[in-house]
Amino acid sequence: MILMNYIVAFFLICLGFYTVVTKYNLVKTVIGLSIADYGVNLLIISIGFNPGGTAPIFTWSELNPNSFFVDPIPQALTLTSIVIGACVTAMSLALVIKLEEQYGTLDTREIRRLRG
Repeated sequence: MILMNYIVAFFLICLGFYTVVTKYNLVKTVIGLSIADYGVNLLIISIGFNPGGTAPIFTWSELNPNSFFVDPIPQALTLTSIVIGACVTAMSLALVIKLEEQYGTLDTREIRRLRG
């Protein structure tokens, strides 16, 4: 099952980068960046997964040598990445709106051609 997570994460990252490279619409480019971000988040969570592990929330009486916990660092990194990804997406969409107001188009080829 964990292999499927790696395959899907790799697929999402590749799909996101493919969208960024091949599409000329700025909204589609922002969507591609978000898809790649989701793939990276899935990859980080999959790396930190331990089968049979429990949440690292315990009291001293519950702690014994047989305790097996999941590493909380990948979870914390993923939560941080989700917040940063949402902010980057919001900022990118605000920039796309301003570019559309300025140039009247969302096509990057047209914006490059206008120069100004």
